[in-house]
Amino acid sequence: MLSESELQALLAARHPDPFSVLGLHADADGKLWLRALLPGAAGVMVLEAGTRKVVASLPHREGGFFEAPMGRRRKKFEYRFQVRWDDGHEGCHADAYAFGPQLEEQDLTLLARGEHPRPYTQLGAHPMEQGGEHPVAGVRFAVWAPNARRVSVVGTFNNWDGRRHVMRLRHGAGIWEIFIPHMQPGDLYKFEIVGPGGNLLPPKADPYARASQLRPETASIVAAPLREPQALSAERVTANRRDAAISIYEVHAASWRKPEGRFPTWDELAAELPAYAAAMGFTHLELMPISEHPFDGSWGYQTLGLFAPSARFGPPEGFARFVAACHERGLGLLLDWVPAHFPSDAFGIAQFDGTHLYDYADPREGFHRDWNTLIYNFGRNEVRQFLIGNALYWTERWGVDGLRVDAVASMLYRDYSRPAGEWVPNSQGGRENFEAISLMQRMNERLGLESPGAITLAEESTSFPGVSRPTSAGGLGFHYKWNMGWMNDTLRYMHEEPIHRQWHHDKMTFGLVYAFSENFVLPISHDEVVHGKGSMLNKMPGDGDPNEWQKFANLRAYYGFMWGHPGKKLLFMGQEFAQRDEWSHERRLSWELLEDERHAGVQRLVRDLNSIYRELPALHRLDCEPAGFEWLQQEDRLQSVFAWLRRDDVGGEVIVICNFTPVPRPDYRLGVPAGARAWRERLNTDSAHYGGSNVGNLEGTLKVEKKAANGRPQSISVSLPPLATLILVPA
Repeated sequence: MLSESELQALLAARHPDPFSVLGLHADADGKLWLRALLPGAAGVMVLEAGTRKVVASLPHREGGFFEAPMGRRRKKFEYRFQVRWDDGHEGCHADAYAFGPQLEEQDLTLLARGEHPRPYTQLGAHPMEQGGEHPVAGVRFAVWAPNARRVSVVGTFNNWDGRRHVMRLRHGAGIWEIFIPHMQPGDLYKFEIVGPGGNLLPPKADPYARASQLRPETASIVAAPLREPQALSAERVTANRRDAAISIYEVHAASWRKPEGRFPTWDELAAELPAYAAAMGFTHLELMPISEHPFDGSWGYQTLGLFAPSARFGPPEGFARFVAACHERGLGLLLDWVPAHFPSDAFGIAQFDGTHLYDYADPREGFHRDWNTLIYNFGRNEVRQFLIGNALYWTERWGVDGLRVDAVASMLYRDYSRPAGEWVPNSQGGRENFEAISLMQRMNERLGLESPGAITLAEESTSFPGVSRPTSAGGLGFHYKWNMGWMNDTLRYMHEEPIHRQWHHDKMTFGLVYAFSENFVLPISHDEVVHGKGSMLNKMPGDGDPNEWQKFANLRAYYGFMWGHPGKKLLFMGQEFAQRDEWSHERRLSWELLEDERHAGVQRLVRDLNSIYRELPALHRLDCEPAGFEWLQQEDRLQSVFAWLRRDDVGGEVIVICNFTPVPRPDYRLGVPAGARAWRERLNTDSAHYGGSNVGNLEGTLKVEKKAANGRPQSISVSLPPLATLILVPA
């Protein structure tokens, strides 16, 4: 019989190794004993697994502990428990303590080193069958908690009783594991953890959970088995290349067309969003974070369920259908991904095993002052494995086209948003976070190796060198970088009254000084239309009737400038039809504005800009190459006119001209390159079709004349509309 001390340790859930005493075990004489801890059970019979014949009755000893010798049996056998519970319910089930170690030694070794390429295949909850001749379905659980004294799986299946399913510790890796028979997808669970000091921690959600409850509930949910890897098609790989037309529609899924009083489902979004974005000519959708998060107001940027598509939109399977709907419409899908920080909610990974397991222990490194969040310990191998594995999970298992990585600047610098004396220098005394830099390099390398064709985009707001340079050349390895400087400069210029713009001319030209130092995306993102910044329309000068036409004209001209400028494009939802109000995550976009022709006209313009951006190789093939751009007019400050040439790699050319004053210029002389004999207007943001005054060059071609202008021997005479952008192509 089990010693009294070991029994009391089991009943108090402080036994160091329940697997060594529960289940079938031989004593010193070779006699088999069967022991079970089933609090709440009134009686337990032992059955043979195959025949279901009764082998023995287990006497109740104390506190739900049952044990008995197995007669003359000397060999272990497969068995089941027939349990009669105190409430009268009866059931037959397999014993979790009848199953041996779960993870292979090779996987444990890699996990312990932080080198497992796919940790999500081992850690977390995985439905499967186990057993010998009579296998049983259940769920294998594994969790990293190296400093814990005890870890149990708790849930509705065991009345949240931490004594019932205490896990086995695989000491070398600090990983706890157990196979629990009869659990299945949809079951709720958490981990009950006793910390190194013997204190019971708040029940913890699974860091590797692939499904979670809808907030404010916080339990993890057993998800369906992992999807098979989803390779990108050749078409999708081509569409992600730096010589492709990339125009991104950024969306907050919950509020795009938010139904009254609830969140949209993935299937509702799949039925409308991809079709709309494709009809608008966008090449990619970018979703603000859709991994599970506790607080709606964080917009997903404070996530505690990196592996779980948010329950706000229904079961994870719906997300798979959404991805397929995007690809069926010819759209790439990008996800915002947040490896910089995480919230400190007690049910999450903060103090996960009673220690600073996932974050830096020193608050000068581990606490984010701006967001009151915790910063991942980028130097710890197991944490790096967690983050890099998560990036691969989304691209490989869900088939998304890429990840836009949030808050990269906050990761790169140890003194980010910290005053002097409140940050820890690196090993060389500097401010760069070498661990975070290495993490991003390894993440990009891993995706390049395991998910060829998938792309990463960095939201990086500083001049850190080589963000989109390959790691082999010392860069971070991202494919693209958001051009925050271009966005800030050009929006400041557009905010000026036209009469003052001559004094701010350089804000529109400065971006070309560094435009080809990175592979840039020009972003007009959600960050530009929240927190009192106003909508894009309301950033533009021209208050009230009869001057409101200037707001629309300015916005249309700016969009023309943006689409004609080198760099990939990104526009946040609602700005394609000149949303008037600042964006709020709590309400849907103001789609009713499209009943107003001025708003409908802006929408038609964005659709046409996307169309010609894709149609004309000169506007995208060399987006990231200096050979694709040449100034034609950059010095006309007094009239606030800009003009440039865009080229492709096979001789195609396009001219872009912007007039950022409300003054029409009917005979503007512009020097042009030799070659084309005439040019014609391909797009005019002042067209009546878009809500403009219809000034322009729609009646005929613009012949190249042998009249010198702007240092060129030949030129054209152009009628420049007020507050407008023209795109010209060879006639």
